[in-house]
Amino acid sequence: MIALVGLPGSGKSTVGRQLARRLQVPFFDSDHVIEQRQGYSIKEAFLRYGEDRFRDLEEVVLDELSQKPQAIISTGGGAILKAATRQRLRERGHVVYLNSTPEELYRRLRHDTNRPLLQVADPLSRLRDLYAVRDPLYREVAHFVIETGRPSVASLVNMILMQLELAGLVPSA
Repeated sequence: MIALVGLPGSGKSTVGRQLARRLQVPFFDSDHVIEQRQGYSIKEAFLRYGEDRFRDLEEVVLDELSQKPQAIISTGGGAILKAATRQRLRERGHVVYLNSTPEELYRRLRHDTNRPLLQVADPLSRLRDLYAVRDPLYREVAHFVIETGRPSVASLVNMILMQLELAGLVPSA
């Protein structure tokens, strides 16, 4: 199991789908699994129950998904806030942190209205705050850190595959 962690907009879902295709394993987006089970969007879950209840749902889903031996999992940006989730992800598989600067994320997300934590007056400031709190947690759980910057999705997938190959986790291409 390979789990991708990082702030909202860092590319976890997009890169995860391509990585799963390249490795020919199933792909799971934890947010999409939660939406399918609940019958409404993440944004709606935040509105109905608040972030704490959402994190509880997320923890249950990631506990289940992280037990799949051959899978790529895209986690929600705040999944690492729960210590139990960090521990399970790290122990059950290999965690890749897609590290993006708050400024880069703002450039990508400035017109996105579907991310509940960014629906504030100053989204860039919010991203900086999230980064300050979460970056140490992402680094704590990560086996690999990939600086996203501006490379293409294919380049990011290749960078991840190279790290996994060097670690002996996937066969050399």
